[in-house]
Amino acid sequence: MIENYEILQYLIHALVILLFLPLHEYAHAWTAYKLGDDTASYQGRLTLNPFAHLDLLGTICMLVAGFGWAKPVPINPNKFNRKHSIRFGIAVTALAGPVSNLLVGLVGMILWQVYSILPFTLETDADWNRYQLIAFMLYYFVIVNINLAIFNLIPIPPLDGSKILSYFTSAKWERYLQNNYMVVQIVFLLLLMTSILSKPISWISGWVFDGFAFITSWIPLLFG
Repeated sequence: MIENYEILQYLIHALVILLFLPLHEYAHAWTAYKLGDDTASYQGRLTLNPFAHLDLLGTICMLVAGFGWAKPVPINPNKFNRKHSIRFGIAVTALAGPVSNLLVGLVGMILWQVYSILPFTLETDADWNRYQLIAFMLYYFVIVNINLAIFNLIPIPPLDGSKILSYFTSAKWERYLQNNYMVVQIVFLLLLMTSILSKPISWISGWVFDGFAFITSWIPLLFG
């Protein structure tokens, strides 16, 4: 059973790479397009085709660690319409990616709750094993999407969190990050290699998972 679960984890990671990393990037491109910037669309990034978005290192991290990233979607803030500030447009475009993964995770939680109340005949060990594998798949599917959202909200370039944070920080801070971009990247890679980020991401993800479970707890109560 343990081997089956490990294989299933890798299969779910692959599914996230093929479906939900592209969805994450598509959300960025779509939001920028709605704000008036067609740069991503012009460069073929307004698509769910995974091969238009995959980043080699980010894909490897996704397979191994359960969180990663794709190629950043190009945007031209100068093309944003003038209903909002450029800084606001950048922040909203960045936020769209993690939000898409949280929504997918919430859908997964709904499916998990529905699955828990379906009438199954569990008379043999094989029946129980199939039931547990599918339950684990739904559970882990939710966790991976939450992890992906939380990871990308970390305020370190080039992650989405840094662009969201820029809405609240000064231009001086942005220039500092630009001038020290290589140092920031090295620190970021070291954090990934040493797994320092894993514990806080897991802790926050647990709170989000519990929140999703709470807001969907009416499903087994109502239909169970």
